[in-house]
Amino acid sequence: MAITLRQIDAFLAVAAQGTFTKAAEMLRVAQPALSQLVRELEAELGVRLLDRTTRRVELTEAGREFQGAASKIREDLDLAVENAGQLAERRRGRIIVAAPPLLAAVLLPSAIAELQRSYPGLTVSIMDARNDIIIEAVRNGQVDCGIGTFSALEGNIERSSLARDQLLLFCPAESPFARQDTVTWSQLANQQIVTLSRESAIRLLVEVGFENAQIELNPAYEVTQITTALALVTAGLGVAVLPTYARTVANPKIVVRPLLEPISRDIIMIRPSGRSMSPALASFEGIVKRHTRQIVPD
Repeated sequence: MAITLRQIDAFLAVAAQGTFTKAAEMLRVAQPALSQLVRELEAELGVRLLDRTTRRVELTEAGREFQGAASKIREDLDLAVENAGQLAERRRGRIIVAAPPLLAAVLLPSAIAELQRSYPGLTVSIMDARNDIIIEAVRNGQVDCGIGTFSALEGNIERSSLARDQLLLFCPAESPFARQDTVTWSQLANQQIVTLSRESAIRLLVEVGFENAQIELNPAYEVTQITTALALVTAGLGVAVLPTYARTVANPKIVVRPLLEPISRDIIMIRPSGRSMSPALASFEGIVKRHTRQIVPD
């Protein structure tokens, strides 16, 4: 069956106006063309929809039944077109974004606030979780996008770079390192080191730094959250190697110093592979990129 929207519109116009002449005027088409569309529709349906008289056109029983169903179809289609237009214009929509807890805390509130100032109809929901959970949530469509640092080996995801981040040394203000402009990895030998647990990608990068410097990593404390690591540094219990954006929550008792032979990684936005990016998500990506580069300046 190959019923067209033009055929349905022609039938509904005739049913509403009662004559082919008025229906043709309303649709701004020639009357013969309008009549042909209705005949084609009846042929496709295999049933007569209209009884033609010399003065008016009357609906058959089948015509009355089809009019109700066709009117609903046309209304639903018009609503779908309107909704799609609103989404394209960013007037409404919902984005679900996943990010590690600290990055979610320091990046997303300001980015979401800017998005909603520009597009009040858009809403954003946040999932703060570990990287492995974020990747799985992106793959299965549980979230629209994820933000963080992810292995290039992860498949079935699209990547978009937001900013380049590097590891820095966070030390107490009274530490000898606080009086240096830079610190080498080798100087961290035999220090009280505060690290994240092995589930963290940051921990793996710290291990790479120690291995490259040919020194042994024996953490004094292993924690799950960056904020906990910073609290231990504040208490003078050690030094920590953490990402640049951790500076946004570090207190004045902590001094941050760059490491020579820096280890860098990209903060990226990921989304499911093979799916087109919605206009709302495209707008959000641009805003997030700008805010990421504010907390991770070059």
